[in-house]
Amino acid sequence: MVCDYSFIELTRGSLFFGQRSITQKGQDMSYIEIPVIQRAEEESRYLWVRNVGTVVTCDDDDRILHGVDLYAENGVIKYIGPRAGEIIDRKRNEASERGERFGPTDIIDGRGMILYPGLINTHHHLYQIFSRNLPQVQRMELFPWLKTLYEIWKNLDGNVVYYSTLAGAGELLKTGCTTCLDHHYVFPEGHHNDLLDAQFAAADDLGIRFYATRGSMDLSVKDGGLPPDSVVQTVEEILADSEEAILKYHDPARFSMHRVALAPCSPFSVSRRLLAESAELARKHGVRLHTHLCETKDEEKYMLEKEGIRPLEYMKQVGWVGEDVWFAHGIWFNDEELDFLAQTGTGIAHCPVSNMKLSSGVARVPEMLRRGVPVGLAVDGSASNDGSSLLEEMRAAYLLHRLHTGYDAPSGYEILKMATRQSARLLGRDDIGAIAEEMAADFFMIDAGKLSLVGAQSDPAALLATVGYKGDVEYTVVNGRIVVEHGKLRNIDEEAAARRAGEIVRDYLSLE
Repeated sequence: MVCDYSFIELTRGSLFFGQRSITQKGQDMSYIEIPVIQRAEEESRYLWVRNVGTVVTCDDDDRILHGVDLYAENGVIKYIGPRAGEIIDRKRNEASERGERFGPTDIIDGRGMILYPGLINTHHHLYQIFSRNLPQVQRMELFPWLKTLYEIWKNLDGNVVYYSTLAGAGELLKTGCTTCLDHHYVFPEGHHNDLLDAQFAAADDLGIRFYATRGSMDLSVKDGGLPPDSVVQTVEEILADSEEAILKYHDPARFSMHRVALAPCSPFSVSRRLLAESAELARKHGVRLHTHLCETKDEEKYMLEKEGIRPLEYMKQVGWVGEDVWFAHGIWFNDEELDFLAQTGTGIAHCPVSNMKLSSGVARVPEMLRRGVPVGLAVDGSASNDGSSLLEEMRAAYLLHRLHTGYDAPSGYEILKMATRQSARLLGRDDIGAIAEEMAADFFMIDAGKLSLVGAQSDPAALLATVGYKGDVEYTVVNGRIVVEHGKLRNIDEEAAARRAGEIVRDYLSLE
């Protein structure tokens, strides 16, 4: 590996991440240097994981395999079984006969390891990384919490978004997450899709599979909403920016690394018109829809007072139900509404830690699963979590529902599938979330021989939720590339990035 420097130059008119130029409107900013480990792009990529102790596949047959190899080409799993080295030898010989070079091949020794499908995060606010653990909001619930933090978030810029994405998505990778959906909805005056550009740049530098949303708000305090005037846009501006984001970044192809959904923030910060026209635009382009819904009793009260109906009925009226829609939180649905979600295939991103921290309530996940409601897992924003680890989220979900519903709670393995197969379903993907041939080579591996796991290996499928896994994973692989190796991010200099991010945090918070 050769360590090179990717430069971020923030000047009036342009923002450069490495060789990527990003429009930046009217901002005087500084010059920043970050170390990014550069690797030459090869036409073909091969990965061989040898002698894996245990593979928890989460496939259609819920197989658990022992002592197998995994072989992937160009980011796709091609073989799971014994003696993958024979396949590699044959391909090398065939290439040699044609006068071609075979490789390079990454090789991982899987002895003593447990290999799992990559975890999939279905709801996040990565920009909030830089406003977590603030003493002034630690005892607040959602509405006052939001109003306080908007006074910080109104100062977002490309640097804050790039480095917060680098930090948050980096933590996700180090804890086994391979696909991240981020709900970015704060666009201060003068910023449009340059903030999404910054997110995709950070995601690409890390190597994570990234699903951005073009979020939005058009109701400020003067309109009866919560955010200040400086972070809302007109409906016309939002729709134009939304279509631009789709056309620029959304790749619907199988195994794509970039996708986009449309995500107006919440019923109490957007207008009926924005919701309805966003739904029309999303379906015109075949992209998905996402927002917060039924997170708190305050939201329910707001909707009853303002619209005279419950939140889900409101969303039905504006066309926001169906298999292409998923809501974050979904705590305060009644029985009839749960049945409707199941009938329509409308999904829920379950955020147990955030729900507990903000005293929002306990989502009725066991009942959702019994009814057939699609339920994925999410860490939510880092200011309401205050972290980015789906491993922690899995154990919190398991314990929370054991406490609340006892025997009817999801099993440890059901929680794992919620974080993999079911999360993939929420994002409309059938190419990630399981270990099987012709699926994406997205997975992570843990060392089963750690002292903290002694005596805990009787049920590897349940282990991550029932026992929990502390610390960073040994390996994370995304799209057939090793992005975490022995617990360290492989594509960036972690220490240098952390130092620079810390400097930006201090400057950012001093603007309040």
